[in-house]
Amino acid sequence: MHGILLIDKPKGLTSYDVVRQVKRIFSTRKVGHAGTLDPMATGVLIVAVGDATKILQFLLVDDKSYRAILKLGETTDTYDAQGRELIKKPVPPLTIDSIDRFCSAFRGPIEQQPPMYSALKRDGVPLYKLARQGLEVERENRSITIERLTVVAVASPFVTIEVDCSKGTYIRSLAHDLGTAIGCGAHLTELCRLRSGRFTIDQCRRLDDLKQLDRPADALLSYSDALADFPAVELDEPALVSLTFGIPPQEAQCRLQQPLTDGERVRLLDQEHRLVAVADYQPLRPTEKRGDFRLIRVF
Repeated sequence: MHGILLIDKPKGLTSYDVVRQVKRIFSTRKVGHAGTLDPMATGVLIVAVGDATKILQFLLVDDKSYRAILKLGETTDTYDAQGRELIKKPVPPLTIDSIDRFCSAFRGPIEQQPPMYSALKRDGVPLYKLARQGLEVERENRSITIERLTVVAVASPFVTIEVDCSKGTYIRSLAHDLGTAIGCGAHLTELCRLRSGRFTIDQCRRLDDLKQLDRPADALLSYSDALADFPAVELDEPALVSLTFGIPPQEAQCRLQQPLTDGERVRLLDQEHRLVAVADYQPLRPTEKRGDFRLIRVF
């Protein structure tokens, strides 16, 4: 069985805990996931079963959406409710509009410092291991983009926000930095991933429901459906034969569902609409005269 699962990760489990349970459900050792969620977080977790792990690289780069609840007036060493309280300050009177003004500094392309309690490594050692030893090291800022940051509700000291952001964004760091900007500090108390790429929480299954299915394979998305954001390009039989030798197809050997732009990433499909490769449409490459596509991954 091979395909993509959309799981609504429950609170309290690590992403790898979910992977372990999926391994048991499908009786396979070959399972992976795209986009780690902290144990306290819930929501969309993309899980690949069997050979579908080969397409995870194309799902990791997707933008994501979150709903988060912050508690103002308290900072912690982990930037969330699981950490040790560091500083406590009184919370000033705040409204949705007043907090929104502080949010304006975090919208668009920004530089963000990752938290010490993260899986990023310093000299091969995960930062969270150094943090548990009481060490704090310099972390290089990461360039991220906050496409949307909306204040949904204020019930002091709690603030609910929704965020659309690029890959690599730490919502815990955003909560911490927003609290710093307000002046009273803050930490994350709840987090739900609402969307990962084109997949939303409404499309996800609970693990308990998955276990009850007579045919768990019915819950799997095909490779092609999982990558449906990429335009589909159907190859003729000669192009499919050439592809087995690593030769990219010519546009004349393809049936396009829509016009393509130079550099656009596409799905190459056989005549039964099964995914055979992922490629970039590059008809103007001066160094490649055999075809109009640059192959990224052949399946």
